[in-house]
Amino acid sequence: MAHTNGMESFWSMLKRGYTGTYHHISPKHLHRYIDEFQGRHNARPMDTVDQMAALVRQSAGKRMRYRDLIM
Repeated sequence: MAHTNGMESFWSMLKRGYTGTYHHISPKHLHRYIDEFQGRHNARPMDTVDQMAALVRQSAGKRMRYRDLIM
């Protein structure tokens, strides 16, 4: 069940992250920023310990090298 308030909540969180943390989001990596905030939005109902456990579980076996990020 999707509502307009849910989308407004997501976009307001993205805008706060843009102005408060990142200050600039390049179009090249826009999909990565969207994915990050999508994960944050979906993890809101969980408590902090469960959020951290999910983060560790999802990042196991993945690697992002700086060289691959900037190319």
